[in-house]
Amino acid sequence: MSVRTRFAPSPTGYLHIGGARTALFNYLFARRHGGQYLLRIEDTDKQRSTQEAVDQIVASLAWLGLSPDEAPVFQSKREARHAEVARELLAKGSAYLAYDTQEELAAMRAEAEAAKRPFKYDGSRWIGVDPANAPAIAPVIRIKAPAGGEMVVPDLVQGEVRVAHAELDDMIILRSDGTPTYLHAVVVDDHDMKITHVIRGDDHLTNTFRQCMVYDAMGWHRPKFAHIPLIHGADGAKLSKRHGAVGALEFREQGFLPEAVCNYLMRLGWGHGDEEVIPRERAIQLFDLDGVGRAASRMDYAKLTHLNGVYLRAADDARLAGEVLHRLTKRGVLFGTDGARRVEMLMPALKERAKTIEELTSSAAFAVNEGPVPLDAKAAAALTPEAKERLKDLAIFLQDAPWERADLENWLRDYAEVKQVKLGTVAQPLRAALTGSLQSPPIDAVLFALGRQEAMDRILAASGE
Repeated sequence: MSVRTRFAPSPTGYLHIGGARTALFNYLFARRHGGQYLLRIEDTDKQRSTQEAVDQIVASLAWLGLSPDEAPVFQSKREARHAEVARELLAKGSAYLAYDTQEELAAMRAEAEAAKRPFKYDGSRWIGVDPANAPAIAPVIRIKAPAGGEMVVPDLVQGEVRVAHAELDDMIILRSDGTPTYLHAVVVDDHDMKITHVIRGDDHLTNTFRQCMVYDAMGWHRPKFAHIPLIHGADGAKLSKRHGAVGALEFREQGFLPEAVCNYLMRLGWGHGDEEVIPRERAIQLFDLDGVGRAASRMDYAKLTHLNGVYLRAADDARLAGEVLHRLTKRGVLFGTDGARRVEMLMPALKERAKTIEELTSSAAFAVNEGPVPLDAKAAAALTPEAKERLKDLAIFLQDAPWERADLENWLRDYAEVKQVKLGTVAQPLRAALTGSLQSPPIDAVLFALGRQEAMDRILAASGE
C-alpha cells in the first residue's frame, strides 16, 4: 500500500511553528517513500473555528512549500459519515446508548474526586437496556472499552507503548445532538482517507489508545503511529510568544526565508550526521522517522537566524530584490524604476551582510532614494568640515571618471595615492554621503549602481554645496 500521511490542524488560530514542523515531517516522510501528503482541516469546534484561521493555515503551508497533494478535507462536512460509523458500532454491539444527565455525570465526578481516584465512566447500567424503557432524554453513544489485559501500540518514535484496558473508559463517540466527538471523527477520517502513517505531536499519545478502540471495534487496520516530541523555548518551557515568534507567518514577516525555516525545523528533533544546510531535495532523500528523537526540542532563534543568513547569500538576487521592494512599499517608501534597478544591482553585495530580509530591506533603502539621503548618527558625525572639503574635492575628481565599477575602484585608489591619504579616509565620507551610513556595500559598487548624476548630487549635497 502506498504511504499516505496527513496534517490535521484545527482552524482556531494561526499555524504554530510546532504544527509547521509536524506538517514538514509528514510531507518529507511521504515524499521519501513515494507517497501522498494530505491536509485535513479539523473544524468540528464550530464556535472557535474561523475561515480566517483556515486561510491562514493554507497560506502558511503554501509559503513553506508544504501544500497538500489533494484538496483539503473539511471534517465538519463529514459528520453524517461519522454518525453512520457510530450507529454501525451500536448495531454490532460494540457501543451502547447512555442516558446519563449532566447532573448525574457531575455527581459521578464529584464522588471520584472525593475518593481521590481518577474518574472513569461506568455505563454498565445502560448496556442491554431497551430504549423503550430508557429515560425520555436524548442519549449519547458510547463505545465499550475492552475488558482485561492491555492495549499495545508500536510507535515509530516512542517505541512500544502500553496501557491497561482497565484505564480506558467507555468514551462518547456520538453526542446527544447527533454530532461526533473529535476522537471518533479522527479515526473515521483517517480510515476513509486511507492514511497509513499518523505522524503527530506526542501530546496526542494518550488519545491514540482511545482511538484504537474504534479501529479495533470496526475491524479496521490501524495505521502506524509516530508521536514526535514538542518544541520548547530555550528555558525548557512550552514554546510561547514570550520566547519570540511562534506563528509560521510571523517568521515570514520577520524576514526569514521559507527554505531556511524548513531546514531549521527539520533539524529540530531529527538528526543526521553533521549536515546543517539541507535543501529540500536532499531532505527528502535523508528523512525518515528513525532519526527523530524522543526528547523535546528547544527553539534556538539565533541558530535559525544564522542559517537564514546562509540561505540569503545563496538566494537568487532578483527574488531578493523583489522581496525588498515589496517591503519598502509596505513601509510607505516611494521609488521608481531607477530605484528598483539599483536595488537589484546592489543585491549581490547587500546580501553578504544581512541575516534576514528585514535587515536587507533596511540596508537597501538608500538605493531607492532620489537626492540627499537621511544620515544616521555615525554618518552625520563622520561628515566633519574636513570630510566635507574632501567630498568637494572628490566631486571634481570623479566628474570625468569612466563610470564602470572596475574603473571607479581604480580612480579612488589613484585619488588616495595622489593625495597621500589612506583609502578609508576617502571611502568613509563617500559612504556617508551616498548611503547615509558607514555600513554599506563596497563604495565602487554603490557609485556604479547609483549612476553618475545621482552619485554626484548626493556627494555635493553632503559637502554643503
